[in-house]
Amino acid sequence: MNSQLTGILQIAIPVADVARAIAFYRDALELKFLFEAPNMAFFECGDIRLYLSGEGAGHASASPYIYFRTADLSGTLANLKQRKVVIHQEPHLIARMPDHDLWLMWIKDSEGNLLGIMEERKP
Repeated sequence: MNSQLTGILQIAIPVADVARAIAFYRDALELKFLFEAPNMAFFECGDIRLYLSGEGAGHASASPYIYFRTADLSGTLANLKQRKVVIHQEPHLIARMPDHDLWLMWIKDSEGNLLGIMEERKP
């Protein structure tokens, strides 16, 4: 059975100073700024969202996170459990956007790296 992953939705980059990072990605790289929340900011980068995470300074993991896209988070969860994939965090609602609800679950790869799987669910 297919895991129904259809591409990468979002990549997170840990940063020590969110304001400084916003200025760089917005002004130096000219990425389209989407929105900001406490200790984080989001940019449009083609079909992939760039997430600046303010956990960079002293954070245990200083590598980007990959967020995969799926159209059916529940089905994907069932498939991954069947394959004995370690589920780090069950699917949960992250944000209510104007045209969809954003859902996220976390799994671990074979090396213990966290991978996010997201669904942009229409209400």
